[in-house]
Amino acid sequence: MSFLTKKFLASAVFGSLLAVSAHAATLNIHNGGDPQSLDPQKLSSDYENRIAGDIFEGLVTEDPKDDPIPGQAESWTVSPDGKVYTFKLRDGIKWSDGQPVTAGDFVFAFQRLLDPKNAAEYAYLQFTIKNAEKINKGEITDFSQLGVKAIDDKTLEITLENPTPYFINALMHYTAYPLPKHVVEAKGTDWVKIGNIVTNGPYKPTEWIPGASVTTVKNDQYYGEKDLKIDGVKFFTLEDQEAALKRYRAGEFDIMTDFPTDQYEWMKKNLPGQAHVTPFLASYYYVLNAQKPPFNDKRVRQALSMAVNRDVIGPKILGTGELPAYSWVPPGTANYGDPAYVSWKDMPYKEKVEEAKKLLKEAGFGPDHPLKAQLRYNTNDNHKRVAVAIASMWKPLGVQIELYNTETKVHYDEMQHGQVEIGRAGWIADYNDPDNFLGLLVSGVSMNYGRWSNADYDKLVKEANAQTDLKTRAEIFKKAEQLALDDSAAIPLYYYVSKNVVSPKVQGFEDNIQDIHRTRWLSIKE
Repeated sequence: MSFLTKKFLASAVFGSLLAVSAHAATLNIHNGGDPQSLDPQKLSSDYENRIAGDIFEGLVTEDPKDDPIPGQAESWTVSPDGKVYTFKLRDGIKWSDGQPVTAGDFVFAFQRLLDPKNAAEYAYLQFTIKNAEKINKGEITDFSQLGVKAIDDKTLEITLENPTPYFINALMHYTAYPLPKHVVEAKGTDWVKIGNIVTNGPYKPTEWIPGASVTTVKNDQYYGEKDLKIDGVKFFTLEDQEAALKRYRAGEFDIMTDFPTDQYEWMKKNLPGQAHVTPFLASYYYVLNAQKPPFNDKRVRQALSMAVNRDVIGPKILGTGELPAYSWVPPGTANYGDPAYVSWKDMPYKEKVEEAKKLLKEAGFGPDHPLKAQLRYNTNDNHKRVAVAIASMWKPLGVQIELYNTETKVHYDEMQHGQVEIGRAGWIADYNDPDNFLGLLVSGVSMNYGRWSNADYDKLVKEANAQTDLKTRAEIFKKAEQLALDDSAAIPLYYYVSKNVVSPKVQGFEDNIQDIHRTRWLSIKE
């Protein structure tokens, strides 16, 4: 593919999107899980992203439809070979303490992200930057060799390993947010505590009660502060969807970010237009610990995958129409075309179950030696429904399942530490590209909860990302995906739909494929 020099300029048009009749107000959001930090380099979940994207801003940010627009950078150019991006920062941008945001703050943030001592889980998302992976793996210790340079206070140059079609989108992710070097160096790990933290986004945090809520107010140093229609936000931690719906109906929440699916039909009739169910670039799946018996046996993994009747999960178990997943990359992902599928996708379900029984028998399991396993999921009514249903689908195989649930933070911590036999997981795209899904199965990646490892797969993913031709890149990615599916690396179950409930008084909420809705575009109309 050829790369033309491009220049993107900020436009005042986005400010006019908020020209609605509304008064300033506080927005109350049911946010789900409990954030583990306000440090953007310590996050990993959508409920953390909702907060981080309000209080920080990268070089590039999102418009109401989640398309990239200039953020802290007013413009950028791309070299003809597609490898060097030069960003010009806006005039007068400041941290919430009034100190200027400089190109050096971005250099500092990227170096800290990739410093192996900091063990940032998502560091790999920025491995497209020159020498990023080698620095993160300790192969290069001179951080000045990272391809992120401050030409001067207002000019940042980023050099990539290879031309990367999704790079601008990746800069919207919280791993690319700047950090206030002057505060981090002065306060150390305490820099994120309320009273110390300074941010550069539309809002700043004023209170954080772990297990309860995070509260923000307008950042009066933000360049677009005069256009903000919401005074601040209270993000509530609450994983009980039934309780959340009751609080929404009582007027305590303006937005719910999930809801109990068995209430969907009721909501359509009784809360018309308020339940938003939209196709979503995300996958729901189960992992199996491929490092431990019996799940290190491909036959066991494939048997459990084949015995799941995916066609009933969306319409009957959840009731919100999620589509069955037989691929690892969701259909419709950019720069890809049709994904690869499991070879048995179109086999009648009864035949799948019979084949699954044969595979388990070959692996040594049967009536006299049943497969016993623990299935873990994070506390949520919908996750429980799916887990109960799948355990019953496995019962005819002679599989005995113990269900085990914990709060979200504990669940994912235990998954990352390998304390799982079978575990529920979900992946919401950080950027619209197959690499973001396929990267989850690369050896050593912290989000590879099942610890499946295949050298050929790793090689194919790396080879694809070195391609400049999008067609060739997609073909190689598809080979990698097929390899993972043939080996039953994990069990894809369904492609998500986003499920929000939005009060009629909230204006500017636009459904989009990545379910990102920044507060700066919203207003409240009584």
